Amino acid sequence: MGASECKSDLMVAADIHLAERLFDALRTGTGSADGICRASYGEGEAIAHALVQKVAHALGLAITRDAALNLYVTLHGVERGPGIVVGSHLDSVPRGGNFDGAAGVLMGLAVQAGFVHAKKRPKRDIIVMVIRAEESTWFNASYIGSRAALGQLGAEELDSVIRSDNGRTLGDHIAVAGGDVAALRKGIAFLDHAIISAFIEPHIEQGPDLSDKNLPIGIVTGIRGSSRYRTARCVGSYAHSGATPRHLRKDAVASCAALLVRVNALWAEFEARGEDLTVTVGQMMTDEAEHAFSKVSGLVSFSLDMRSQSNATLEDFHSGLMAIALDVEREHGVTFDWGQVSGSQAAIMDQRIVLALSDAARAIGLEAPAMPCGAGHDAAVFANLGIPTGMIFIRNQNGSHNPDEAMDMADFTAGAEVLLRFCLDWPEKQA
Repeated sequence: MGASECKSDLMVAADIHLAERLFDALRTGTGSADGICRASYGEGEAIAHALVQKVAHALGLAITRDAALNLYVTLHGVERGPGIVVGSHLDSVPRGGNFDGAAGVLMGLAVQAGFVHAKKRPKRDIIVMVIRAEESTWFNASYIGSRAALGQLGAEELDSVIRSDNGRTLGDHIAVAGGDVAALRKGIAFLDHAIISAFIEPHIEQGPDLSDKNLPIGIVTGIRGSSRYRTARCVGSYAHSGATPRHLRKDAVASCAALLVRVNALWAEFEARGEDLTVTVGQMMTDEAEHAFSKVSGLVSFSLDMRSQSNATLEDFHSGLMAIALDVEREHGVTFDWGQVSGSQAAIMDQRIVLALSDAARAIGLEAPAMPCGAGHDAAVFANLGIPTGMIFIRNQNGSHNPDEAMDMADFTAGAEVLLRFCLDWPEKQA
C-alpha cells in the first residue's frame, strides 16, 4: 500500500498527500532541534490550529469554535441527523514528537478532503474536532479541551489550575488566547450528545505492541484510568553520614526505597490475579539545595502514576499503597506528604464501534488486533459520558512523547481507509 493514496474499492479516497504536507508544515512551524513544542494554550498550539483552519477554509468546510477554542471542521452530510466526530489534539509535551495527537486530526481532515475532491457527500455530517490542551504536562489537569466542550470542566479549575512553566492560571491562558472564560464558568456544554452518532479518535500507539506484531493498525477496546501523585514527598531528617547510626536515622532515601520495593511486590500480586495495572515512579530526587555526599537525606520528592482499565482495581491498589506507606512511616520515622491527587476514570470503548472498525479493517485485508490503551486520551471523556466511542491505533516504532516518534505513512493510509469505510457504513449500520 503506497503512501500517496488509499488502496480502496470505494469512490472516495482519503487525501494522504494533504496529510503529508500538513505533517511537514507542523514540524516546520512548531519544531526545533530539540523536538516539537506545542504548549497547551501557547504559541505552538495556536500555530497548529491556524494551519488546520486555513486548510479547512480552502476545502470549503464549515468552521466553528467553542468557548475553550476547540476547533470544529464540518463536512455536511446529505441528511440531517447525528454525525460522526473524528477528534484528537494538536498540543504536545515539551520536546515531543510530531505525530502524537496530530495523526488523528490530520486523518480526519484527509477523509473529509477525499469527499470534497470526489465531489461527494457522506450520509451524515463528518466533524473533525481539533481539541485543545489534552496533554496534562502543561496544566495539572486532564482533558481540558474535551471536558470544556462537554460541560465537564469545573469553573474553579480556571483559577486553581496553573501552567507548569509560568505559573499563570488556566483561565488567564484561555482569555489571552481569545477564549470566552465567562462562558466556561457557566459550565454549559457546547457539544450536544444527541448530535454525536460516534466519536472516533485515531492516534499513534504509545507502546510497542503493533511494532512487535508487525501490524499497521489496532482497534482499542478500553482506556486505562489513572491515579497520580505528581508532587509526593518523603520527609525525614538530615544527619551526618558518618556519625548517625542506622537505628537513629530518618533517611528519606532509604524510606522511599523501602516503599517502592513493597509497592512493586503489591503490583506483582495484582498481576498474578490477572488484574490490569501499571505502576510507575517517573521522578525521584533529593533536594539540590540541601543534599550532599556526606549527609543522610531528609527529603525526597517523587511522583507515582497508577493506571488500570478497572476503576475498582485502582481503588484497591491505592488502599494497599496507603497501608504500605503507614508501615514505612512507623518503621523509618518519616512522613509521606502525598500532595494533590489527580487522574482520570477508565473508559470502555463501544463494542459496536470496535466491531465496525474491525470489519472495516478486514474489508481491506488487514488484521487489526483488539488491544487495550495504556495512555489517557480525550476519547475517555466521551466514552464515560455514554457517547459511542472508538479508537484506531497506528503503529509507532519509537514510542511517543519524544522527538523520535515514528509513523510510516503507509500505516497512516491503512488507518485512513478504515476510518473512511467506517464513516460510510456507520449510519447505515445504526438504522
